[in-house]
Amino acid sequence: MPERTIDFGKYRARGVKGHELVARQLDSHVTYLTTPVTTERGLLARLHYLTRTDHARHAARAAGLTVTDATLNAWLQGGRRPLKKNLAAVEDAYRTVRRHNVARYLLSRLNRDGRGTRVEIHPLDQSLVSRPLQRVLGHRTLNIRHWDRIIDAWAAADDRSLDDAWVEQLVDLGSQWGQYEYCTSIGFAA
Repeated sequence: MPERTIDFGKYRARGVKGHELVARQLDSHVTYLTTPVTTERGLLARLHYLTRTDHARHAARAAGLTVTDATLNAWLQGGRRPLKKNLAAVEDAYRTVRRHNVARYLLSRLNRDGRGTRVEIHPLDQSLVSRPLQRVLGHRTLNIRHWDRIIDAWAAADDRSLDDAWVEQLVDLGSQWGQYEYCTSIGFAA
């Protein structure tokens, strides 16, 4: 079994770690608010999402939104405007809570009662690699039946665990799975 790539890009190959592409794809399946947090409408929408129930408030605090209730109420009523660092904290907390809230839904959609979901993996870009050093790589498909570790790591924003969970699935490609550790795109539908 091949080891993980240590010196990626040495011969000018281009690509992104597969787990990062999986995280992007999962993020694309989550409908985040499109109005920026810097606008009044975007800020209020995020604050309402984070404060509508006690459970949401607790999750927002756990996600890093550590301002007092009085400050939150002042923001909601328009009495005060958050500083830039607090706007960033609101956005981060919103994305974290939203990920956590939709993780269970995505998990059931991707696992599909044990049938799994087909994933297309497009290999790294070798256009800048000199001809004798290029490998013959085609796009591959993989049916992932158990998304639990991937979704849990994604929802927790744990990059290392997501990488480990993704590589665990890549091993199913066979002895050449290491060729697909870095890729140009990964696609699946949920």
